[in-house]
Amino acid sequence: MVSLAKSPAGAFELLLGNEAIARGALEAGVKVAAAYPGTPSSEIIETLARLAKESGIYVEWSVNEKVAAEVASAGAFAGMRSLIAMKHEGLNVALDFLAHLNLTQRVNAGFVVIVADDPQAWSSASENDSRHIPPMIHAPLLEPSSPQQAKDMMQYAFDLSEELGMFVMVRSCTRLGHGTGKVVMGEMPVTDVKPRVEIDAPVRALTAPMRHLAALDKLEQAKEKFEESPWNIYEGPDEPDLLLICTGPSALYAQEAVELLDVEETVGILSLGTTYPLPSRLIEHHISRAKRSMVLEEVDPFVEDQIKKLAADRNLPPYDEPLYGKGTGHISPAGELNPDEVLKGIARVLRAERLPDQDAGYSRLADHLVDERTVSRGLIWCPGCPHRGTFWSVKNALKLDGRDGFVTGDIGCYGMDAGFGGFGSTQPMASMGTGAGVASGLGKLTGFGFDQPVISVAGDSTFFHAVIPALVNATYNRSNFTLVVVDNSATAMTGFQPHAGVGKTAMGDAVPQVDIEKICRSLDIPVEVLDPFELSDGQDVLLDYIQRTEGVRVLIMKRECFLTRPRDADPDYKVTIDKDKCLGDACGCNRYCTRAFKCPGLYADPDTGRANVDEAVCVGCGLCTQICPEGAIQKEAFA
Repeated sequence: MVSLAKSPAGAFELLLGNEAIARGALEAGVKVAAAYPGTPSSEIIETLARLAKESGIYVEWSVNEKVAAEVASAGAFAGMRSLIAMKHEGLNVALDFLAHLNLTQRVNAGFVVIVADDPQAWSSASENDSRHIPPMIHAPLLEPSSPQQAKDMMQYAFDLSEELGMFVMVRSCTRLGHGTGKVVMGEMPVTDVKPRVEIDAPVRALTAPMRHLAALDKLEQAKEKFEESPWNIYEGPDEPDLLLICTGPSALYAQEAVELLDVEETVGILSLGTTYPLPSRLIEHHISRAKRSMVLEEVDPFVEDQIKKLAADRNLPPYDEPLYGKGTGHISPAGELNPDEVLKGIARVLRAERLPDQDAGYSRLADHLVDERTVSRGLIWCPGCPHRGTFWSVKNALKLDGRDGFVTGDIGCYGMDAGFGGFGSTQPMASMGTGAGVASGLGKLTGFGFDQPVISVAGDSTFFHAVIPALVNATYNRSNFTLVVVDNSATAMTGFQPHAGVGKTAMGDAVPQVDIEKICRSLDIPVEVLDPFELSDGQDVLLDYIQRTEGVRVLIMKRECFLTRPRDADPDYKVTIDKDKCLGDACGCNRYCTRAFKCPGLYADPDTGRANVDEAVCVGCGLCTQICPEGAIQKEAFA
């Protein structure tokens, strides 16, 4: 297979939207790229990292999004085209730097900020719409609708950034980044840029109002360019009965709906690729020629609200029809759009008497296949997951203590303790590092009579991302809580990207590992390092820790994520059930192993009530052999 960096101009490649963005960045001459992993954006940097050495660029996984933004901006300051990529929740972290950048510093080469939203929150804590941020931080905003457009738009974004001397934001989303499409390759540039930072009078010498006015002037320049932008595309009649104003993938859904409804002659589609500042004259031109208009976008009515303001300011027709969309209830105000919802919304506006015929037999077959051939299972830790051992010890230690202790956690695989597949010890969860910060605050409430034990849990990648400041704060302010670091040697939930503690960079170079234990000991914090599969040891250490009344304690539960093993590796053990010892429902344990322990490798036989090992699922970790009160679950070394 030809490397994506070597694919010639004019060739077709079937690419993820994220891969297309990476190729577009290479075609635009990017030299520096940085990010922290976050679904649905991770493949952008993974692709660039894989191609970095042959393409002569620098790519890194940074410890968090703020640092990534600072690293990439350094390239732009020195005259090298640079980008950062992150999920929408990562933008919150990067804002500490980005919020001021377009007001305080001119970039000397193109600097593009790619933010991947996650409508429906398929892999996120929220579905926040990142498009509300560009107006606040004075950043032009682009929204591609397809993998091809995502690739081609990167050149435009870098050029615009250089022309204005400010960073430009490109908004992607889950369906765009993880959808595939046939993409035509463009020319790869030959560049030889020597980085240099020009020492000029800093923009900061201007007063804040002067800098603000300068940024607003640049946005006005961007708006003028957007009025003629090739990324705002109209298809349809000159005077449509209905104008569909679309952003992102909704343009593709609209095209499908218009075709299925057979209304191509009466419905027009305006696909907007530039959504802030809004090209008001272009919008006014199309709205004034339509009998009625409808906005299709994800997640919030960002463009819809801007158009309503424009219509009020300009007194735009039609005067007897509302602007249809989320505000009128024709499109859901939350969640991800899909072709069916878009079709139904358009049909309601058109007052269509009937929807296109659907093949009832096909629908029945699809439902049957889903029911018969897929396993219904909630979010649950994988078989062999070290987090199951950690939280089993946590649960038991808190139970033995008896003071209603709990876990403050954050987002990550270990956050599943709060759900169906966990043990229910985890309470507050919000963002990376939140658990340590909240625990630090709770640990200072003892003076008010608070005596519940608090255990904060964070992953190894999260420790570097956001826990260290909270840990320093807790030490400095003499708080009282226990921190458990679940170290599985990867940024596991986003695809096993390396981090500072792994000893390998995004580009595959071997580097010294940053030792979590040494960082904690440098703060004079007591530290224990255990294997989470040693359940009794974990329980004993945790029980001791939570009964202490002063200071912070750290327990590092260290075991590699089972999914990082080679697929053809033999299991450690063969796990079996001794049928003579397993009494099933007669045991009195109430199916402790299958009901409470919740490993998908174990199941209860519906006829006998006895435990069984699902050999297709069990990975042979042997952890479950420690929890049966009768010793019925046994293991032997795999031969």
